Amino acid sequence: MVSFRVLVRPAIVVAALVVPLASAEAALLVRIDKSTQRMSVVVDGTPRYSWPVSTGRAGYGTPSGTYSPQRLHRTYFSKKYYNSPMPYSIFFHGGYAIHGSYEIARLGGPASHGCVRLHPSNAATLFSLVKQHGTGSTRIVVTGSAPATVARAPRTVVQDEPPEVSYAPRGYYAPAPLYPPVYRPYDPYVPAPYPYQRW
Repeated sequence: MVSFRVLVRPAIVVAALVVPLASAEAALLVRIDKSTQRMSVVVDGTPRYSWPVSTGRAGYGTPSGTYSPQRLHRTYFSKKYYNSPMPYSIFFHGGYAIHGSYEIARLGGPASHGCVRLHPSNAATLFSLVKQHGTGSTRIVVTGSAPATVARAPRTVVQDEPPEVSYAPRGYYAPAPLYPPVYRPYDPYVPAPYPYQRW
């Protein structure tokens, strides 16, 4: 009779060899590098896209590792952070997701509460690719460490200069009163002297 150990050990070795190959053979591979704040998308072994992202800022790290998408939401609002919009959400690890962000100016640097933020049009493209290839053949690989935040130089304000003059944009007009004031030589309504007295 064959012992249980003899059967289990080869199965563990085979599983250890097959799991890394599964991520390499994924039809859709999404690589997120926290060091460079970039996402690269590989479709069927061919690099297709490279986009700037925002991962977790200091105190709100994005978890590293290899994941599969757990759930997809075309329209989603954060239940934890002030009902913030998260369009084209791809949840990959609990409450962590890849989603679109309207804070486009902050892409390329760590700015989120742990999610991976993308430009909304790029998030829509990635969302459709995941829907097309399926969650089973999609791998999300998060590597690197968040770059150190750079402190901004303090803004210098010169008090001697006059304030900048700004002009209204073209086509803008100040609201005018709806009706001009009208002079009335009399009061239009004068109540009766004794409205509730019975005679």
